[in-house]
Amino acid sequence: MKIENVVASSYLGRELDLNVIENSLEGAEYNPKRFPGLVYRLKDPKTATLLFRSGKVVCTGAKNYDDVVRAVTTVAKDLEKAGIEITITPKIEVQNIVASADLGQEVNLNTVAITLGLEKVEYEPEQFPGLVYRLDDPKVVVLLFSSGKMVCTGAKVPPDVNRAVDKIAAELRSVGLMR
Repeated sequence: MKIENVVASSYLGRELDLNVIENSLEGAEYNPKRFPGLVYRLKDPKTATLLFRSGKVVCTGAKNYDDVVRAVTTVAKDLEKAGIEITITPKIEVQNIVASADLGQEVNLNTVAITLGLEKVEYEPEQFPGLVYRLDDPKVVVLLFSSGKMVCTGAKVPPDVNRAVDKIAAELRSVGLMR
């Protein structure tokens, strides 16, 4: 399992003047006609942080929780250097983890769809080459491809991704669709 993206949100405790921030921070992009938030990209950790007038912050592109913390902390410090006072320590909440995994063998998606039943899966190969598998526990969505590769989205913690992958592999083994 490899985490590809951690999306997290936070709040800086105050309203923000996005025009002032755009003019104060190198690399900040703000085009309110296209998008209501300001995009601030960091090189280390390589993330994009969306800042909104309300003070809400969304960090995307991080590979782990520690990188999210570093990114949000860096943004808050950069705002302070630009003269924008941040009086709280931002509380960070993970919204979504996107991860990839590989079952290590090819899978016949038609057989998987028929065997596992339509209440758990969606498979329309004319529209999308992957099978959409919705799990209730953990509450995630897994895209399964015929190559055996998977993309898991919706997890809040990395162990949920591992549980989802293990659960799908066990289910496929139990019905003889995987060795």
